[in-house]
Amino acid sequence: MIAKIGRSSNLYGALAYNHLKIDKEKGKILFTNKMIESLNGRYSVAQLVQSFAPYLLANRNTEKHTLHISLNPYPKDTVTDEQFREMAERYMKEMGYGEQPYVVFKHTDIDRTHIHIVSVCVDDEGRKISDKFEKMRSMKVCRDLETKYDLTPATDKERNQDERIFKPVDYQAGNIKSQMASVIRHLPNYYKFQTLGEYNALLSLFNITAERIEGELHGKQQQGILYFPLNENGEKAGIPLKASLFGKSAGLQSLTQHFSKSKDALKDHPCRQTLNAAVTIALKSTTDEKTFKAKLAVQGINVVIRRNETGRIYGMTFIDHNSRTVWNGSRLSKQLSANTFNDFWNHNIAPDIKEHGTIPFQSREAKVTDKPEEHTHKMFDFLNTEPEDDGLIGALGGLLPESLGEDYEEQAFTNRMKRKKKRKRKPKF
Repeated sequence: MIAKIGRSSNLYGALAYNHLKIDKEKGKILFTNKMIESLNGRYSVAQLVQSFAPYLLANRNTEKHTLHISLNPYPKDTVTDEQFREMAERYMKEMGYGEQPYVVFKHTDIDRTHIHIVSVCVDDEGRKISDKFEKMRSMKVCRDLETKYDLTPATDKERNQDERIFKPVDYQAGNIKSQMASVIRHLPNYYKFQTLGEYNALLSLFNITAERIEGELHGKQQQGILYFPLNENGEKAGIPLKASLFGKSAGLQSLTQHFSKSKDALKDHPCRQTLNAAVTIALKSTTDEKTFKAKLAVQGINVVIRRNETGRIYGMTFIDHNSRTVWNGSRLSKQLSANTFNDFWNHNIAPDIKEHGTIPFQSREAKVTDKPEEHTHKMFDFLNTEPEDDGLIGALGGLLPESLGEDYEEQAFTNRMKRKKKRKRKPKF
């Protein structure tokens, strides 16, 4: 069994995500600990939040006060609801959270049934509960639970895979093909994007760009994709590599199919409304680009901005690592088009945003600093999970990144736009 512990400053988001599973009949609440009881046994997100309110009000200075833990047995293990309850209680007690209010959700949306525990890591006096040697203690509890409930033990190999990190390409480190392959072969399995531009926005986080090419082969017109590594300034570095080197999924035909499937999948997807709300709130509550991007970054959302040589913003792309979706601003909402941001940030024309629906509750957000707490690639730790399982990253509050590089993705695109517009001669196949 593998345990994952995530922290964020968004309690409501963690609870709302898990509650969404219940609404879709793909999950349920197994039990609660020290929570305000419901008269009919059913809970709304607002009711669940009330149980944590005294702890958050007493909170002294812990920014990431929300715990979102998942316990994941081996897919073939059979675990009863009662066993899941016992395992959750044992785990929380051994980790020092036994006296905290917490709620345990069971997810059944994928073959690997698992549970999520949402709690807070500050006690009733507002003091942070110690997380020293947390990883070591968590692994020990998991091994004990495997023994007690006769579960398949997580091997060293599986644990290593669970801890792997998908890193941006370092063109100076050598072995470029291998570095790029570890990214390119996997992204379509985890993210939905509808255009090559959206795909490139995602790739830019890994120091990679893709370029569509046309040429002639044996008298026939051919089309394909070339991949380029990028340097620290977002410029092409080294020789381009053909898509065929990375498998069929990296080629133009497969990507075109992926664009179409993503379009169908996202047509009425609730993540659009959630992301729209998050971006709108960030836009209305900030006055400059840097703060706007940082505010979204702590929620697991990257912003890729494209500018022309004069500095005009002509493209906005939002990468939501919670739902694993990529959205062009105008596709997300007409109110979030590039023109809106260009007028606001370049000409100080405040946007006239019309709100739709209610604004979700946001508990105290982490302070935004000028320096990222971790490297950008840390946000991709979760890519080892099952492609269909977004359960390890609660929407707007699950296992979110500690912090994201605030200017990295923008810089990559800005530098590319500053290059000469003159296109190089297209290579022939």
